[in-house]
Amino acid sequence: MNIWIIGQAAETQSQSEVPSEPVNQDQTSTGTVTNSEPNTMQKAPAPSSSYMQLLFIVGIFVIMYFILFREPRKRQRQQQQMIQTLKKNDKVRTIGGIIGTIVDVRGDEVLIKVDENNNTKIWFAASSIGKNLTNETK
Repeated sequence: MNIWIIGQAAETQSQSEVPSEPVNQDQTSTGTVTNSEPNTMQKAPAPSSSYMQLLFIVGIFVIMYFILFREPRKRQRQQQQMIQTLKKNDKVRTIGGIIGTIVDVRGDEVLIKVDENNNTKIWFAASSIGKNLTNETK
C-alpha cells in the first residue's frame, strides 16, 4: 500500500517543483495523506432485483387483500345465507349464547322458544342468530 503526500508549494517554489513521492508507513509526515487506491463506485442494482422487489410488494398487497377483505366478506355472505334459510323448528344459538328453537320468523325478526317447561319465548333480530344447530347435527 502506497501513501502519497501532497504538499503545498512555498511561494518561492513553482507548482512544478513540488515533489510528490510515496512515503513508507514508517515515515511520518505533516502533510495531507490520501489513499493511492481510486475510489470505487458502488454498482447500481441489477434491473431484475428491482423487479423482484416490486413483485414482492405486490404479493404483500394481494395477501393483505385476502386476509383483510375477502375472508370477512365470505363469512358475512355465509351468515346472510344461514339467516335466510332459517325456518320453524330449527334449533339455533344466538351470538349471546342463548340456545332455543325457532317458533316464528317475521322478516328480520325471529321468535325463539328458550324454555320448554315455562314456554318462554323471546324475539330476536335475525342478525343475532350465530349458528343453526339443526343443520350441524344432521
